[in-house]
Amino acid sequence: MSQWLFDLGNTRLKYAPLQQAAAGPVAVWAHQDQQRPLPDPEQLPGGEVAWLASVADMALREQLRERLLQRFDRVELAVSTAGCGRLRSGYAQPDKLGVDRYLALLACADTPRDCLLVGVGTALTVDLLAGDGQHHGGLIAPSPTSMRQAIHAKARHLPVEGGHIVDFADNTLDALASGSLAAALGLIQRSRERASVRLGRMPELVIHGGGAGPLLPYLLDARHVPTLVLDGLARWALHHSRPSR
Repeated sequence: MSQWLFDLGNTRLKYAPLQQAAAGPVAVWAHQDQQRPLPDPEQLPGGEVAWLASVADMALREQLRERLLQRFDRVELAVSTAGCGRLRSGYAQPDKLGVDRYLALLACADTPRDCLLVGVGTALTVDLLAGDGQHHGGLIAPSPTSMRQAIHAKARHLPVEGGHIVDFADNTLDALASGSLAAALGLIQRSRERASVRLGRMPELVIHGGGAGPLLPYLLDARHVPTLVLDGLARWALHHSRPSR
């Protein structure tokens, strides 16, 4: 049975075949950088089931769903719930937890160890997961890229790209690059410290997302899992599979 996993984010579509309890080789479509926001149906894989997770706007999600229905027998949409497997959501309203964060937590919940999950995309998200599967909530902030874009939107002469990372910059471009990165690293460090106070032990740092690369040299003990959301979607699929018609 051919099943595929689709993760539609705010800037990229990622998809991969479902291989046992994880994602196979990942393909990426940067929909914000294309004149066509989504692949044509014939450019997409096909099969029996497409498992879809989306934090993009509803119109784009529905466009993708319609295209997938031309390629698959059915499309199943992942949603955040109070629990799945060992995972127990820490949100007062579990359905309000972003499905990308939920699936990242689900991917880690099978392993009985404390984790601080950091997702770097349009937003910088931080979530604390205890080894017993209990989610202790999280934080959302702009990613370094979004910080640069926000400053540029208010001050058009300040560019969104460029600059070198230094401790104390002697020019504006380096100051922008270094400041946005340092702000993200500071949030991660503080979150890890507060997590250790809450749990009584230091959690493992797990980082994922398309914008993780620039942070990794400064987080040497982090475990980088680029496919974390898709791996969580694979686990969602295993928990919610139903017999073929």
